[in-house]
Amino acid sequence: MFSSGFDFYERAGIVCRSIPYGKAATYGQIALLCGKPGNARQVGYALNKGRLGEDIPAHRVVNSKGILSGAAAFDTFDMQKMLLQGEGVKVERTEDGWKIDLKKYGWKTTLEDAKRFRQIFEEKGI
Repeated sequence: MFSSGFDFYERAGIVCRSIPYGKAATYGQIALLCGKPGNARQVGYALNKGRLGEDIPAHRVVNSKGILSGAAAFDTFDMQKMLLQGEGVKVERTEDGWKIDLKKYGWKTTLEDAKRFRQIFEEKGI
């Protein structure tokens, strides 16, 4: 089945809306759950450009090291940090930037989660 970039954005929106309160996912994790491993940059682009639709908890998406790297997509440089802290996520200042502990606050997805998303995508034809 042919899959357009818009299908990827729709998939990524579904996955992002599923990130639990008080947890964070990585760009790569979202791409993987969308069936496109290696497309982490496309997730970042889509979040930055608002391509994933409404009500996306973009503040819950961080890079693979737990660094808050999406500041450009928010109204203020520290909004992502404040939103995460508001959900009880501890954010620490490091030489690389603001960082969360992915072992503690990372969204632990399973093979069952991946299968559930795949079923949702198939039902939606995306």
